Amino acid sequence: MNRKPSIFEKIADFVTGKGFYFIVLACVAAIGLSGYFLVRSVQRGLGGEVDDQPVGGSAHIVVTPSPTITSRPQVSATPEPSAPATPEPSAEPTPSATPEPTASQAPEPANLVFTWPVSGAVIVPFSLDALSYDETMGDWRTHNGLDIAAELDTRVLATAQGTVSAIYDDPLMGTTVVIEHGNGLTSLYANLTDTPSVQVGDSVYTGTIIGAVGDTAPAESGRASHLHFAMYQDGQAVNPEDYLPEK
Repeated sequence: MNRKPSIFEKIADFVTGKGFYFIVLACVAAIGLSGYFLVRSVQRGLGGEVDDQPVGGSAHIVVTPSPTITSRPQVSATPEPSAPATPEPSAEPTPSATPEPTASQAPEPANLVFTWPVSGAVIVPFSLDALSYDETMGDWRTHNGLDIAAELDTRVLATAQGTVSAIYDDPLMGTTVVIEHGNGLTSLYANLTDTPSVQVGDSVYTGTIIGAVGDTAPAESGRASHLHFAMYQDGQAVNPEDYLPEK
């Protein structure tokens, strides 16, 4: 009589048959699906639902250019101004003795002391505006100086300090001496003796003897013995009595 196989026998037959491979395949598939869903669950928990679609939109990359390095111009160093050298004080000049006045160092008229060249009376005054009678020439004319009465050979004095600038024989006024006193002021002594007591270039002082009264002036020979004395400022005749002291 045929015996009905038990449950355990059926299971054994199934395992030893093709059904066993089917079960193993199913288990592997189940494990794979379980792993897939497990990974999906983890991804959702970390970053939300994962979109399998490709990311849309445009994207661009901005490349910042490297800055251009501009070389700075070289600046030449400005030299610091050097302190000016302080000049050493020069030694003060030692005052020298005052030299005797010469023609180029004639004293100022304001510093001059004047004296009468002879002490006689004025017989013919200075006159450029009015005419005076000339006994010798027999006419009326101006007179550019003083005729001062004095005997022959009376000493004639320099009226003031100065330098003898000229000695000559004038055809009308005879032997003549000219003295420069500075600042264009000169004095003239005429009708002297033939030989004066000074020479051109001599320095004279107030009262220095320069000669003697003579009779060498043809133009004034008709008058009493006298000295013709005149003064000039810058070549213009001036009245000598404006400089001479009162008698």
